[in-house]
Amino acid sequence: MRIEVFELEREQSTWENLVKYNLAESGVQPMRVGDLLLDDLREERLGYPQTNGSVKLRKRISNLYPGADVDQVMVTNGTAEANYVSVWNLVEPQDEVVMMLPNYMQIWGIARSLGAEVKPWSLQQVDGRWAPDLEELEGLISDRTRLIALCNPNNPTGAVLTQDEMGAICKLAGRVGAWILSDEVYQGAELSGQTTPSFYGRYDRLLVNCGLSKAYGLPGLRIGWTVGPPEKIAQLWSYKDYTTIGPGILSDRLARAALEPTRRQKILERTREIIRSQLPIIQDWAKQHGELFSMIPPRAGAIVYLKYDLAVNSSVLCRRVRDEKSVLIVPGDHFGMDHFVRIGYGGEPDTLRKGLSLFSEVLESAT
Repeated sequence: MRIEVFELEREQSTWENLVKYNLAESGVQPMRVGDLLLDDLREERLGYPQTNGSVKLRKRISNLYPGADVDQVMVTNGTAEANYVSVWNLVEPQDEVVMMLPNYMQIWGIARSLGAEVKPWSLQQVDGRWAPDLEELEGLISDRTRLIALCNPNNPTGAVLTQDEMGAICKLAGRVGAWILSDEVYQGAELSGQTTPSFYGRYDRLLVNCGLSKAYGLPGLRIGWTVGPPEKIAQLWSYKDYTTIGPGILSDRLARAALEPTRRQKILERTREIIRSQLPIIQDWAKQHGELFSMIPPRAGAIVYLKYDLAVNSSVLCRRVRDEKSVLIVPGDHFGMDHFVRIGYGGEPDTLRKGLSLFSEVLESAT
């Protein structure tokens, strides 16, 4: 197995703490430890935790998925580990993986490194929204299709599937017995305030991966999870024994606090208030550039996916912005699409405004 470079994460890891204006982040302003600090936390012993997550934490997670129980939940170190272990377990060499694009490309890289054939399945711009091409999906799946991977709400577009679309995807997967892996880490960060329905409970060969990084503003806890059939979760736990073994004891404890129902609701309200108040900043900025940019507004997440009308590659453009102005944005190349950029707008408003202003200076010299 030879792992290919994960370009998006390598770029962000290298530069996000070096630039002055990081507009590459896809979550909201992180919460502070004091927002979750518990009176009895000082008494917590720093030993090994339950490696698949404490029963109390798994119970709180299972309560988010009607009908699920603790044996259907495995806690991971972020949604990234949930994705890795899931694909590692499911995919063998020569399998086919159908993956929604654009998308966070972690699953793409893992599956290819495992020797699978990865087939891109496109979201299309239809009637003012990003929508899945279900006819294309039907043509892509075959008896070799082991996995259909998607992200809902979507990264980088902020699109949300309709319930009819979700049902159609499950029906197509069922024709060939394929698994569905639904990355739902942006669930809870909807501008409307209406939580995106989960794929959980719609299909029997299904894994739902989620976590506290994006909608909750708690990326530093590194808490994610997988929800699925109990026998599959038991298998994934044995794979996890070979990766991080278990979550940090303090992260498990603080995650329990974050998912206490009343506190969880307040956290999600905080996130939604941030994205509602700051989306207009980037919309107004894009309008100032006339027809240079086109954008379908996101329905969820603190990210916008902008198409630009310039004869310059997206990686080249973003490199110029980084090197000349110390502003980090994500090129569409990192999602399998050129002539797009993803900009995160959930950070500090002043950072967002200044970063966009500096990006404008580069655009003026590029037109």
